[in-house]
Order: sequence, then structure tokens, then C-alpha cells
Amino acid sequence: MKKKILILCTGNSCRSQMAEGFLKSFDSGLEVHSAGTNPSHRVHPKAIRVMQEEGINISKNRPANVDQFLNESFDYVVTVCDNAKETCPVFFGKVGEQLHIGFEDPADAAGTEQEILSTFRKVRDEIKNEFFKFYNENLRS
Repeated sequence: MKKKILILCTGNSCRSQMAEGFLKSFDSGLEVHSAGTNPSHRVHPKAIRVMQEEGINISKNRPANVDQFLNESFDYVVTVCDNAKETCPVFFGKVGEQLHIGFEDPADAAGTEQEILSTFRKVRDEIKNEFFKFYNENLRS
């Protein structure tokens, strides 16, 4: 049976979108969703750009509100930012396990274009490594 995972962040524009993209790339048999407690209007363009560098296209993704998932069941709900961890809603469906794997928000990066992109790449690589570890330890069949 395929595992169902929800990745939760505040804006659902960077970190959770990247984590969703990586998990789907590791195993197309997973059912992966991401959402935000206060979703943005769009996926951050730099998140799209740095994921394309990894061969993963998230340009068609749209931020979703966590409220639409509250009645669903998940094997895992994973928060990727401290704010989402603190404001994580109560799910009415069955949740096997709630985990927190936190990352800094690359959207807060300041500096030159190259410095900002460097921050996005650093966070992307951290997400890739941590979610590959999560995948190997919890999801690989």
C-alpha cells in the first residue's frame, strides 16, 4: 500500500514545495502533498529555479491551505518550519506519525542575487539530504 505524506509549512512556497518535489522524485509510488498554515499566492520563483537545477519541475505547483487536508488520513505529517510546528492544526483523519524536520526560510535571505540564490541552494540541499534520510528510514519498501 502506498504511503501518504503531508509536508507542512507556513507559506507553502519554498521549503514544503521542495520537500514534496524531492520525495516524489525518490519514489513515484508515494502520495505526497504539501500545504501551508497561511499559504502564499504562488510558489517562490527562486525555489522553482533551484529545483530545476536538480531536474525537478515544481513550476506547476500551487500553494494549498492545510485546512483542505484536515479530514484526510496520513502516514506522516512533517513540519518543515518552526511556525508550522507550533501552529499545526488538529487532524480529524488518522495520522500515523507527526515529525518536525526544520529548515531556515530561504525567502528571508538578503543580499545580492547570487547570495540569495546561494541560500536557496543551501536550503534545497539540506532538504534533499534530510528527506532522503527520512525516505530511507521510513518509506523505502
